[in-house]
Amino acid sequence: MERKQPGASKDELRWIAFIVVVILVWSRASAQIRYSIAEGVNEGTAVGNIAKDLGLEKNTLKERGCRIVEGSSESFFHVDQNDGILYVDRIIDREKVCERNTACLINLKTVLENPLEIHYVTVEIQDVNDHAPSFSVKQYRLEISESVLPGLRLQLQAAHDPDVGQFSVQEYKLSPNNHFRLEVKDRGKEGKIPILVLLKTLDRETKKIHKLLLSAIDGGKPSKSGTAEIFIDVLDVNDNMPVFNEDTYSVLVNENTPTGTTIVKVNASDLDEGSNGELIYSLGSNVNHRIRELFRVDPNTGEIIIQDVLDFESEESYEIDIQASDKGSAPLRTDKSVLVKIVDLNDNIEVTSFSHALPENSKPGTTVALISVKDSDSDLNGKVVCYVSKDAPFLLAPSLQSNMYSLVTKQVLDREQQSQYNVLIVAKDAGKPSLSSEKSINIVISDVNDNSPEFLQNPYTFYITENNSPGASIFSVAARDNDEGSNALISYLILRERGGENTLTSFLNINSENGEIVALKSFDFEMLKTFQFQVVASDFGTPLLSNNVTVNVFILDQNDNAPVILYPLSSNGSAQGVEEIPRNVNAGHLVTKVRAYDADIGYNGWLLFSLQEVTDHSLFALDRYTGQIRTLRSFTETDEAEHKLLILVKDNGNVSLSATATVIVKLVEPKEAFAASDVKSAAKDDEDSNVIFYLMISLGAVSVLFLVSIIVLIAMQCSKSTDYTSKYLPEANYDGTLCHSIQYRSGEKRYMLVGPRMSIGSTIVPGSHGNTLVLPDRRRTPEEVGLFYIS
Repeated sequence: MERKQPGASKDELRWIAFIVVVILVWSRASAQIRYSIAEGVNEGTAVGNIAKDLGLEKNTLKERGCRIVEGSSESFFHVDQNDGILYVDRIIDREKVCERNTACLINLKTVLENPLEIHYVTVEIQDVNDHAPSFSVKQYRLEISESVLPGLRLQLQAAHDPDVGQFSVQEYKLSPNNHFRLEVKDRGKEGKIPILVLLKTLDRETKKIHKLLLSAIDGGKPSKSGTAEIFIDVLDVNDNMPVFNEDTYSVLVNENTPTGTTIVKVNASDLDEGSNGELIYSLGSNVNHRIRELFRVDPNTGEIIIQDVLDFESEESYEIDIQASDKGSAPLRTDKSVLVKIVDLNDNIEVTSFSHALPENSKPGTTVALISVKDSDSDLNGKVVCYVSKDAPFLLAPSLQSNMYSLVTKQVLDREQQSQYNVLIVAKDAGKPSLSSEKSINIVISDVNDNSPEFLQNPYTFYITENNSPGASIFSVAARDNDEGSNALISYLILRERGGENTLTSFLNINSENGEIVALKSFDFEMLKTFQFQVVASDFGTPLLSNNVTVNVFILDQNDNAPVILYPLSSNGSAQGVEEIPRNVNAGHLVTKVRAYDADIGYNGWLLFSLQEVTDHSLFALDRYTGQIRTLRSFTETDEAEHKLLILVKDNGNVSLSATATVIVKLVEPKEAFAASDVKSAAKDDEDSNVIFYLMISLGAVSVLFLVSIIVLIAMQCSKSTDYTSKYLPEANYDGTLCHSIQYRSGEKRYMLVGPRMSIGSTIVPGSHGNTLVLPDRRRTPEEVGLFYIS
């Protein structure tokens, strides 16, 4: 069959590929530029405009030193720095670059300098049908016996085509004949395989040799093909059996002979010619599986080879059936027995053990495992010494019976330190040379409940803001147990006092599984500043172990109390007072003082006073911090006799609360003022005594609560392992308004819970409580902690 010349079609394809080039596929997902060209395009063919695809100006390419860095030493492309186009440097043969890969990709790196940038470019080389199928052997021979029945299938050599896809081999054809037909089997990636099928019996006397032509055709347009000649020799009938050269085969083999050793070689001959006289060797069909595991036969040489370790104590000899078979179409076979005798050596040491899980509280001397050592050798070869090879908390104790040992503990074990041991037992005999065996025993240490739950903190200190939502989680405690299984499962409960229905713990619930604590009521800072309770953590082991922890809870203040006017006294919901002063008073005269109180603390209780309404702004001034009302100037005859002042009192909370008071100032003549003063002095004394009484009660209550809180906190600090001390500073001065104020030191900062006055230079600590200020510090101590103030 005449083959087509591939040169013209190849040039034509190159010309088409030169005209039609798929230049650019831009992929944002992979951040790469992808081009596609056909293989075999001429040098200088444009692949794609890299400058345009990268969004670069052409005049900047030279300045930035644009160049291509390929992954290998071969260079197929270059970038023209004048126009930014990627060109082909030399003709690319896809089959050389990518062999039979379905996708042929060349990965390039585009480097831009000043500044340095790296971009990745992938060029796909598309296949063209530039190769014809070919057979590695143009002529090959087959031999078929004339006695073979129709239906014989012979797999033929497949053709090879370097092209891929549709350009590879797609079909086979066989020249017309009367005795054979062709089948094609598709084997996926391996391609299509031709199979020759015998249609009718061959007659050697009629025709000794059959000549066939096998053609392989690819899927190109136009297609290309390759051929091979097949010569089939018709063989005579196989009528001679193989004959072994020896009547008997016997061999001695030492036990423990290395695997892969040839122990004997059998040989047979066949008087037939060709394949009828070629022999192959194998184990007989009746050989059991154990012999097949121990021995194998080389099919070509007849060598019997050891595959596994031979053991005299397991079997002293083996009788192996060897079969010699010719390669005729109807093979003839002959069997022969080979006797293999095993020679005993000093190698028989066995270590057997019976181990079990060992509780960690086992006493020293507890038996862990029984060790039995067996050595089938005699005399000194069978005398065995057994010992523990590694430093482990175990030892071997010999028993009354020979070669029996007990593995016992030599100290108390702790599972929490080590949960299992891998003990190596060594048995060694007294033979020369001495032989030994090893046995590794894995001993698992089982858990006993010997660890109580431990809380992660002790004690716990929590801070919650008052007016919390009832039923919501406020904090949680956690404990761990170093045991395992049920011994490590932990349940939590709150320790309640007897008859504790009215105690605070009755308003707390705890999740027994995770230690989350829920408050069933809303807390009020003004009623409760701090409380303490205990949580018990218990495991589920036997015996049950438990531990408890103290939980200290501090309530943080919210601005939920409006200022209360103490003077002027309130009547029917409004605070109003009347003050009479002589007309002849001088500037700076104290008219009266507005007194107020806020149950909150810190900024929430820091009160400021301001004039909301006044009949004459030039007459009176109100101190912002003390609430004192003073005259700004002397009165004149033209000034009105009565003046009304509306004072606003508000705190400094995030959401400010306030109250108002009205003061009416009446101007009287000096004589009337003296007379009126005698009348009012008694009422004033009563009024002041009431105010002082309330002030004394309030200050007394605040002082008692403060002292109790200080005692509780000192006790808590003393109970801690770390030696901390709190440094208190003198109380801030204030004038005229009830408040809560305390200064304290923590670390290198001084803090103050403020009242109506602050020291100059005070600043708020970011992230601290809203009622705490930090003061400039003039001294430092190495060990200081913060004091949480409870009024």
